[in-house]
Amino acid sequence: MNTFWILLEQIGLFVIYIIIGVLLIKTKVFTEITIESISRFVLKLALPVMIFVNIAGGVDRRTLFQSAGILIYTCIFYIFTFLIGKGLSRLFHVKGDQGQVYHALAMFGNVGFMGIPIITSILPQNGMLYISIFTIIDQLVLWTVGVKLTTPSGEGKFDPRKLINPSTVAILLSMVFVIGRIPLPALLDTGLQKIGNTATPLAMIYLGGVFACIDIRRYIRNVEFYGIIFMKMILFPVIFYLLLGFFQTPEEIRLTMSLLGAMPAMSSVVMMAKASGSEGDYAMGGVFVTTLCSIVTIPAVCWILQNLLS
Repeated sequence: MNTFWILLEQIGLFVIYIIIGVLLIKTKVFTEITIESISRFVLKLALPVMIFVNIAGGVDRRTLFQSAGILIYTCIFYIFTFLIGKGLSRLFHVKGDQGQVYHALAMFGNVGFMGIPIITSILPQNGMLYISIFTIIDQLVLWTVGVKLTTPSGEGKFDPRKLINPSTVAILLSMVFVIGRIPLPALLDTGLQKIGNTATPLAMIYLGGVFACIDIRRYIRNVEFYGIIFMKMILFPVIFYLLLGFFQTPEEIRLTMSLLGAMPAMSSVVMMAKASGSEGDYAMGGVFVTTLCSIVTIPAVCWILQNLLS
């Protein structure tokens, strides 16, 4: 099965999980409080465990050192997305706190909930390693620039303690295991694998539940969200893929970086905006529209990368 069909299968699973999330809310099996608990479980346990076990149990030290260049590529990646977000905010005249949140939606993609399962299904050996190295810069930018953009009037201050979270701890700990060549006991590995496998379905069920709680019609008509879809989720991944080709970047890394660029808006932007009293509902509208459209745009980008640019 080639990359495109693997990705299409993964998108199909996302759709099923999202629909289940919607149904669970509509039938009152879950409430808004319940789905927030699911979110905390995924972010604080299932996702970090998945990251740790996939790297510590499936990556060798040589591959880790060879992939260090991703740090530089990720810095370039975020320079591009920062400029795209700034340009789109001006183009669509989105101003004030809403403009800042819009800028954040255009900058940050849903790497944790969607990027990880997609990349690891396409690249089961090294995909998690590439994403984890990407996440080091991703988290740094999110808790500096992201905090600034999701705080009213842009007054948010960087708190270095925010960089110490379950996901970053899992990344650093897994690197220690790889560099030190420390094997995971078989029983522990099996148990952690089973916990980590719950991350993707629960994350998408959570998104489906959240989508069921918002007024969809209010946001689906916002033209500026479609600017993010065209510029950041379609055009940017293609351009970035071509750019990395000039640096003779390995094909796996080119594909990983470009597909991460095609991800819809990051759901963490919603949480950050709500926590700071900014435009949380507007952020959720952006996440909904971009996630819905990504069902079509991500496979389209993958097809373009495979058939037109390879």
